[in-house]
Amino acid sequence: YKVVSGTVRTVKVLADGRRQIDAFHLPGDVFGLESGATHRFTAEAIDDVVLAVYRRDRLNDLVRTDPAFGEQLMSSTLASLDRAHEHAVLLGRKTALERLASFLLELARRTTRKDRLALPMQRSDIADHLGLTIETVSRTLTQMARDGLIRFEGGRTIILADKAGLQLLDG
Repeated sequence: YKVVSGTVRTVKVLADGRRQIDAFHLPGDVFGLESGATHRFTAEAIDDVVLAVYRRDRLNDLVRTDPAFGEQLMSSTLASLDRAHEHAVLLGRKTALERLASFLLELARRTTRKDRLALPMQRSDIADHLGLTIETVSRTLTQMARDGLIRFEGGRTIILADKAGLQLLDG
């Protein structure tokens, strides 16, 4: 699947009902390409989403007839792998403040307006992605605003006011 517009989250619901959000897929991202016959994660639209759907059994033909598509698929897959590696480090080694700084900076890198984030996801989604509670996400965002790292601009829009400060936290 390729996200044409909108945002998709990929989610795994654990046996006890908790959920782990694996990733947020933005326009241009490709997801769902897995080695097994079944998908390990469920894909959910966060907002209005348009997807391009590619049949798995036709990918080889598509890559052969359209080399640019093959390059785009490889590039997107490698970017997704890089994000997965960073997410593993984030979950295993970073504090709540560092996790949130990393998350905001990564979103900024992946969007067109690099200093203004119109978050499509709720704080509970962010918490489930970062392995935090919603209260910790709220407290940490408030702390970041008090420290001048970010500013809130109505609704879910966040301005990255001090990118250098956020990058120091990101490591």
